[in-house]
Parts: sequence; C-alpha cells; structure tokens
Amino acid sequence: MEDGRRPHTAIVGWACTTLCLVSYVAAFSQGASLSACTDMMPRHLRVQLHSSNNNYVTVHTNMSFYFPGDKVPVTVRSTRDYMGFMLQARKVSNNEIAGTFIFLPPGSKLLTCFEDGDTVTHSDKSLKRNLSFVWKAPDQPIGDIKFFISIVQSYFVYWAKIESAVVAQGEQN
Repeated sequence: MEDGRRPHTAIVGWACTTLCLVSYVAAFSQGASLSACTDMMPRHLRVQLHSSNNNYVTVHTNMSFYFPGDKVPVTVRSTRDYMGFMLQARKVSNNEIAGTFIFLPPGSKLLTCFEDGDTVTHSDKSLKRNLSFVWKAPDQPIGDIKFFISIVQSYFVYWAKIESAVVAQGEQN
C-alpha cells in the first residue's frame, strides 16, 4: 500500500515546489522587496552573489559635489542586459539612505524604504542596460554621499551594492 502512495507524494511535492518557485518569481518581477532595503540583497531562492569588484555595471554622476536641495543626475551603465535592480543614495558617514529620486526611467518605480521615494527598483522584468535617474538632496546638510545599486542579471545571478564615487557635500558661503 505504501508503494501506491509514492507517486502521489512525488506529484504533490513537485507541485508544491513549482508553486513556490512561481510565486517567488512573480513577487520579484515587479520590484525589490522591502526586506531588501537595509542590505540591498535580493530575496530570491538559491541566488549566486558575485563580487561587486568584478561586474559589468557602473553607477556614476557628472557631479563631484552637491549642495542641499540640489538635483543630481545619476547614470547606470552596463555592458550586459539585466532584469532587476535597486538603487539608493547613502550617507558616507553612517550608511543611512538619504534623499529622494525625482526622475525615473521607464521600467522602474519608487520604493519607500524609510522615506517616500528614497529607493528606486524595477517595475517589470524587461531587459535593461543603461538607465538615467535624478536624485534630489535633502534641504538640510547630510554630508558626503555615494550611490549604491544592486543588479539582478537573472533569477539566479546578482551583484550587490555596486558603489559610485563619493559625491561630496559642497561648502556654503
């Protein structure tokens, strides 16, 4: 009688695994989870982290300094297509997320990690390569910042917290 249950158990196990995988894929195809806000790590099953020093993505701005309230253009360039991302500006002094994004390219959306619009993520799983954003600095001084991006190339391959050069807060006279 137990031999008759083995095919049934195998089918039920396969069905549960398939449904779990489909639900995870569907959940992250429209953007990063709020659970990724702090460490910027995807919450996929069995993902493979690659070294942020060995990647094909750069995040930069054409500004080496900013003043409170400034709008800073941020560009993400890639030599390969990727599906998902999460982008944040963080204070160099304490790694806190800072500022808000006010311009987003198609295929992306705002995410509220700690304050409205402080993070950008993908809104669909279409392939992306070069993206442009505008970040608005808070009206109060916050110090030097860096931009960080995590990239998901595929469901199983990603790079976390690729960083830009420091963007220094300018001195006001």
